[in-house]
Amino acid sequence: MRGHETVMYMHPPGSGPAASADIDELMELVAQGDQSAFGSLYDALAPHVHGLVLRVLRDPAQSEEVTQEVFLEVWQQAKRFDADRGRARAWITVMAHRRAVDRVRAAQASQERDLREGIKEYRESYDDVEHRVQVALESERVHKAMESLTEVQRQAIKLAYYGGYSYGEVAQALDLPLGTVKTRIRDGMIRLRDTLGVGHG
Repeated sequence: MRGHETVMYMHPPGSGPAASADIDELMELVAQGDQSAFGSLYDALAPHVHGLVLRVLRDPAQSEEVTQEVFLEVWQQAKRFDADRGRARAWITVMAHRRAVDRVRAAQASQERDLREGIKEYRESYDDVEHRVQVALESERVHKAMESLTEVQRQAIKLAYYGGYSYGEVAQALDLPLGTVKTRIRDGMIRLRDTLGVGHG
């Protein structure tokens, strides 16, 4: 990993072998909980980290947030830094790049989720309106079809299908024989089916 930063990123002022050594020394002090060293480390690398994050996110406000998150992580994870495996500057650079990419992915996932929810809500709303229109149209068609029935057929069907009456209760309500009621309802339903164009199956 040595020299990693010299390949991927342009050097800010004051960078180079001596500066890298200074950063590594500061990192060792930060790992020991030295807040003053952390302040110096922040001053030295914050512009570089912010520039990197900004190139990925292209959003100044979010870039500021992520830069702060990176240095918070540096402070919290300083003890895990291993100088034998690479420079502190490279370690922090990789950390910054990872956090910036994670933020982009999270934003994309959020946008996709919002879009899916929006589509779902639109479909539900559209389906609900469509259903209401269909019900209204069907009600109007049924109402008109009912007008084509005889008075007895209409009353018997309304009692049986809208009122929830049994055939026996319909017969009592209309003061008609049970067989007559069954016949009237059957004939009325056949007429309704034909008028509304409902299939036999």
